[in-house]
Amino acid sequence: MVSVAYADSSTGSTTSSTTSSSSTSSTSSSSTTDVDNAAMVYVSNVTMDPEVFFPGDTGAITVTLTNGGTSAIGISHPDILSSKLNVDSDGTWDTMSYVGAGSTITYTLIVTAKPPDGTYYAMFSAGTKTGNSIHYPIKIEVDSTDIQAAITDKPTSFSPEAEQNVTLTIMNTRDGDIKNVVITPEGTGIDSYPAKDLVSSIQASSSTAVTFGIIPHQASNLTFHISYQNGANTHTTDVVLPITIGQDKTAAVPVVNNVVLSSSGNTYEITGDITNAGVSDAKGVVVTVGSPAKGAGTYPEYAIGSIASDDSGSFDVTFTCNDLSSVPLVVSWKDTDGNDYSLTKAHDLSTSSGTSSSTSSSTKTSSSSSSSMSGPGGMSGGPGGMGGPGGSSSSSTTSLFTGSNGSGISSFYPVIVGVIILIAGIVLWKKRKWISLKLKKQQ
Repeated sequence: MVSVAYADSSTGSTTSSTTSSSSTSSTSSSSTTDVDNAAMVYVSNVTMDPEVFFPGDTGAITVTLTNGGTSAIGISHPDILSSKLNVDSDGTWDTMSYVGAGSTITYTLIVTAKPPDGTYYAMFSAGTKTGNSIHYPIKIEVDSTDIQAAITDKPTSFSPEAEQNVTLTIMNTRDGDIKNVVITPEGTGIDSYPAKDLVSSIQASSSTAVTFGIIPHQASNLTFHISYQNGANTHTTDVVLPITIGQDKTAAVPVVNNVVLSSSGNTYEITGDITNAGVSDAKGVVVTVGSPAKGAGTYPEYAIGSIASDDSGSFDVTFTCNDLSSVPLVVSWKDTDGNDYSLTKAHDLSTSSGTSSSTSSSTKTSSSSSSSMSGPGGMSGGPGGMGGPGGSSSSSTTSLFTGSNGSGISSFYPVIVGVIILIAGIVLWKKRKWISLKLKKQQ
């Protein structure tokens, strides 16, 4: 500020000059303060959804500005500058926005990633009321790598109508999380439990496993349709599992041995042993007879319980039957998933000696009397089993009175006579000693 004194003591002129200089100084000081406060506004946080873009994905970049100064600052026209992104300029942030001292303001900008894959840097830019701009670099990653999925557990083969578990493992090899993963199994003649499953999210560089119970009614391809979201973008991939029908190599294999038939009046009794020659345990093993025989008496059905692999259990079934030419012995059991299996063994018990011819069949079914040749654990002609080499077919215990091959108690006559003579000789020998002692006492 400069004051000029004139000789005529022009006080008004001097005063006017002084006032003008003071106003200029005040404006300059205010401008400097605004610039300094604008410099105190900085980018305090950046988030992206998705974290990693597929080429063509649309996402949101959210930028938070913090005012570290002492007065409010006007900010306008936030933007993302990059040749690898298309920015949706809908005019949302065209107006001036003020952020107070110590406060924050957040901008969300919608962008679409362009190919090819790579890591790029975009520039966030915003203007201030004082004319100074705010710039901040943002890292953008574009990656077209899809998630990986594979069947990690399944049966060696599928049994018809039996529920068996299949495990699908989903691997997120990307650098960003994915969310809302929906898995839907689909196949002709195939039922799945559950019908679909949801995984809320899979973090980057991690995996998750999902297990489905699969019931095949025919040979077919089972396709796992997988959909997931990367940000708000939906992507899909498929995994195909061929379903082949056959015997499960790990199933339980009940083998019947040491079968014995006996009778008492009109009631018959079958006893024997069942050995599990399979890999898995046989659960809830029950033995009974099928038509035309009818369970009756003490044990119309005989529950053995669980038979572990390489273990055995005994049974005792009583029944009535008017026609012994075909007496089915029915063995039913469950696997660890609760699926029902059964084995039917037909015996010809019409011969008096108890020797019988037999046929056998096995099935996976909820009915223990089924005789179709399907399902694991079948026992037709198995080694050591019923109807197989080294196995035992049904036989009956010979009656003491009817005998075998037409002979009865008469076949034991020589033995009985010999026993009687031996007993008589012992009695006479003891009697002789007693008589001898009596004679000596009389003398």
